[in-house]
Amino acid sequence: MRNMSSTVSTSIWRMLGRALAWLGYALLILPSLIIIPISFGGGQELAFPPKSFSLSLFVQFVNDPSWWGSALKSLVIASATTVLSLLIGLPAAYGLARGSFRGRRVIEACALAPMLVPVIVLGLGVYMHFSTLSLVDTMPGVVLAHTVLVLPFMLVAIGSGLRHTDIALETVARVMGASRLRIFFEVVLPQIKTSVLVGAMFAFLISFDEVVIAYFITGPGTETLPVKMYSAIRWEVSPVLAAVSTLLTILSLLFCLAVMALQPKDDANQ
Repeated sequence: MRNMSSTVSTSIWRMLGRALAWLGYALLILPSLIIIPISFGGGQELAFPPKSFSLSLFVQFVNDPSWWGSALKSLVIASATTVLSLLIGLPAAYGLARGSFRGRRVIEACALAPMLVPVIVLGLGVYMHFSTLSLVDTMPGVVLAHTVLVLPFMLVAIGSGLRHTDIALETVARVMGASRLRIFFEVVLPQIKTSVLVGAMFAFLISFDEVVIAYFITGPGTETLPVKMYSAIRWEVSPVLAAVSTLLTILSLLFCLAVMALQPKDDANQ
């Protein structure tokens, strides 16, 4: 009887936990779900539920150079940030995972520090530093700032993959006379390609959606889409915001589905 009672109690607690989890998910997702029907309303003001169905807000977004121009800049900056963080993060993660040198823990802590520092503090520091280097309101400056922000996520994603690779394969390749560079590209990289791809996806999405640091260091010539949206909320409540928000929601959803699709492969390798 005691075992049966304990089993029932455990089942009840599990059901309660699942219900609370789904409630939390609903509270997080509902605001985004409400924006989607608003974006198809086509009116000159944000209203829910929409009174009609129209694609006029999306047409306004496409026809307005200030909107699609900011989106294009965000796309270029996010792509450049992803490439740069990958070029830095891939060898850095490999060196930290395989190296045994003095100060490795300190270097690893410094590399992950931007993940722990409040973004507003990081943005202020980047602005004060970049202003002395004439990098404010420049595309390279925004790319470098975003690289600092996303690099820890790249290191964590790749480092997680490296911890589950078979080191014995690297040892065998080294014994057979392969160089370290060849071992990295032909032995290590094929084993962590899923982790690298996931890290690149996170880097792109974080850079594309980032607003705080970009607000500090961008100007008229480098205004990104999130900064444009924030400015529009402050100075005017444009209904085009609903269409842009819907597009960003769809983009984020596609990236999340891609990461979920890649995850089983990674688990299978482990």
